[in-house]
Amino acid sequence: MRTLLISAIGLSALVVGANAADLSTSLPTKAPPPLASYDWTGYYLGPHIGYASGTSDWSQTRIGAGSPSLSGSFSLFQPYDAFTDNGSYFGGVQAGYNYMLPNRFVIGGEVDVSFPAFPNLADISIGGTSTLVSPAVGTESYSETALAFGTLRGRIGYAPGNWLVYATGGFAWSYDQLTLTQLASGATESPFLWRFGYAAGAGVEFPVLPHWTAQFEYLFTGYPDASVLFAGTSQRFNSNWSMQEMRAGLNYHFGTDPAPAGATAAGAAAPDMDDINFHGQTTLTWQGYPSFRSPYAGPNSLPGTSQGRETFDATLYAGVRLWQGAQLWIDPELDQGFGLADTHGIAGFSSAEAYKVGADYPYARLQRAFIRQTIDLGGKSDKVDADVNQFAGTQTADRLVLTFGRFSVVDIFDTNKYANNPKSDFLNWSLVNAGTFDYAADGWAYTLGGAAEWYQGDWTLRGGLFDLSATPTGGVSPNGVNLDPTFDQFELVGEVERRYELWGEPGALKVTGFLNRGRAGYFADAIALAAITGGSADINAVRTYDSRPGVSVNLQQQVSQDLGVFARAGWADGDIEPWDFTDVDRTVSVGASVSGRQWGRSDDTVGIAGVVNRISAEHEVYLNDGGLGILVGDGMLPHPGPEQILETYYSYALSDSAHLTGDYQFVVNPGYNEDRGPVSVFSARLHYQF
Repeated sequence: MRTLLISAIGLSALVVGANAADLSTSLPTKAPPPLASYDWTGYYLGPHIGYASGTSDWSQTRIGAGSPSLSGSFSLFQPYDAFTDNGSYFGGVQAGYNYMLPNRFVIGGEVDVSFPAFPNLADISIGGTSTLVSPAVGTESYSETALAFGTLRGRIGYAPGNWLVYATGGFAWSYDQLTLTQLASGATESPFLWRFGYAAGAGVEFPVLPHWTAQFEYLFTGYPDASVLFAGTSQRFNSNWSMQEMRAGLNYHFGTDPAPAGATAAGAAAPDMDDINFHGQTTLTWQGYPSFRSPYAGPNSLPGTSQGRETFDATLYAGVRLWQGAQLWIDPELDQGFGLADTHGIAGFSSAEAYKVGADYPYARLQRAFIRQTIDLGGKSDKVDADVNQFAGTQTADRLVLTFGRFSVVDIFDTNKYANNPKSDFLNWSLVNAGTFDYAADGWAYTLGGAAEWYQGDWTLRGGLFDLSATPTGGVSPNGVNLDPTFDQFELVGEVERRYELWGEPGALKVTGFLNRGRAGYFADAIALAAITGGSADINAVRTYDSRPGVSVNLQQQVSQDLGVFARAGWADGDIEPWDFTDVDRTVSVGASVSGRQWGRSDDTVGIAGVVNRISAEHEVYLNDGGLGILVGDGMLPHPGPEQILETYYSYALSDSAHLTGDYQFVVNPGYNEDRGPVSVFSARLHYQF
């Protein structure tokens, strides 16, 4: 099931890429006026997002006890929480075919698949929970949550002017997880259930850009009673399931533009290309390593036996201009997969495409939702091309840029031309950013906050305030993915950038500092407590409200048209635990990026870099006493040493929009442990972006 769903999504994305590979160049600066003769005939494919509500009625039978003895119901609706990014929203893809009759009636069919927001048992996204008291078992918790759902429907509509108004109906399915927990003992059973039913609804669709339409749709899906046996307690639950969905989607129409030039204008006005824009990407990454020396292991160790893992993500970047200089961007994303060892074992972790939280099945996240206000202050005016989260246009050299909402701190701070994007260049965490930059983030590397950037000539001054996670470790456990809902725990970030030319080639130097304020523990206190109790060092028991500072230097320098180099160095307070990024107190990295133009492959890139990460003496003792960090902790550390990593990659351009990358990393002393490793990590990455 998981492999089928991943393959379907990835294939859909690549189909769009094959038919719209030059989309960024084919979209005009301004969309043509709305056209009366818009032809809806043809195939289409696109993404959607939505919100769901509904109910489930259930009854329970104790096997051997006769008729049902207990019954109840629960609502499937979960309100949105910005600090956990959880609620009853979902994302997915749809594909279909339309045929328009001469009288402008439209008939067709559509298939779609949707995935809810990150579903975990502690915070259900689309589903609910009932508490019941069984005479034989005691107090129990019964819950059900959707893991994936979809439909196969027919459509019939009418297209006056540029609008298509339609009704739809057909077959529906849902793949759910049911959970029964005995509250006294904690014993849990979690079987899976396929549900099959029907779908009915209505919607409206209209063109927004050449080849692209937007649609808004209401859909009701109903599923009759289904039965599940929980064998451990001999209880059978019978339940139904119904959902109401409000959806917004985009469709790319294949073939020629269905709005031919020269048609007369009528109907609703199409948006100006200057006012609405969107891009998309999908990335599939596989990593693995052979067996290596591992004489002992702890809870956060990289397993010594060989292992392979994959991650997948697909992102829509949708933007709209609000007023002069203001942009709103919303980036919903589908994610799936795990990092090696559930993203543990190496402080400079091997894949920045892997989050601290993973899942077998795809799930939706609203990774970014922010407003950016740009205020021109004068100076030379430069052209800006349309890109991810960026409109085409012009900007002055001197300007003030304000960003507020949900985004990643490293969208703005510690950026580097040659080592900053794991979808296209280096993969290692401590190469795409300074390992000591303990930036505020949930388990997926995003947070709430605001930043200001002041560009003046060759200088830029940046500052920001961001929300830390509710507890340190940055979302290592399912219950720790949320941000602090009070903003009582926060991070201050500042950065100074100087741009220059060296021997006629551009370069930039950045100095970034941060200060984390919140409840964190000192390693010395955890060590002292362990000496008293005789147990392992526990940082959770000694946390007090305090500060953790850090600073890093970031250099990028173009040497020639085909060669660029970079370097970073960083320091963070090693007396107190890191908060949200990883277990690094000192770091130095250096690397180079080479264009393939020299051998006739101008869109190919070769990269090579090395990084050395260290921790403080107190941090080493803490780990040797059995303490656990964000990513590392072998249960002991009798022979500590610096973590040394070499990474090299070759990115091969399949087209202007698609790249296939082979990557190799050699890790010495993983988790700062000279008793372990070295480890060779091999990676393959397929990335498409428009």
